[in-house]
Amino acid sequence: MSTTDTVHDRWELARTELTAAQTASAVLTVTALGFALLFVQDPMVHDAMHNFRHAAGITCH
Repeated sequence: MSTTDTVHDRWELARTELTAAQTASAVLTVTALGFALLFVQDPMVHDAMHNFRHAAGITCH
């Protein structure tokens, strides 16, 4: 990548270099992360992670 690359150049490179499966995977990942950030309530996630750590045998307290 040279110092004169623009965002448009990077989009063109990605369009020509990435396969359909790679693009779909990236879109799915971004969608899942967006869903998690927008719709998952923080206390619910904290409790789920806390319970998972205990189930895995990790002592938290």
